[in-house]
Amino acid sequence: MSTFTIFLTLIIIVAFLLVVVIMVQNPKGGGLSSAFGGGANQIGGVQKTSDFLDKSTWTLATLLLVLILLSNVTIMDGNGVGESKIMGGEPEVETNVPAPVEAPVTTPAEQN
Repeated sequence: MSTFTIFLTLIIIVAFLLVVVIMVQNPKGGGLSSAFGGGANQIGGVQKTSDFLDKSTWTLATLLLVLILLSNVTIMDGNGVGESKIMGGEPEVETNVPAPVEAPVTTPAEQN
């Protein structure tokens, strides 16, 4: 299993978790914390649920960005060479391909 495959798997997992965390939040400020009693009289430490969801959203988003940037480093071309040809890698070697043969152009007057 290549490094890129590992990064890709982690990116998919983090993206799924990010979607789940965002969907749990309520856009009107209530979210999961209001489902357990709402208001100021919350019990059992649930009052910090919105803070946890907010922090986990930012953490997962940052982790997703870092994983995407790191996976970009591990992408290799078909030859297994990870260097960019633009940034100073070895130049491409041209293969000897014969030029296409052009058909002679004839006018209708020459055909008769």
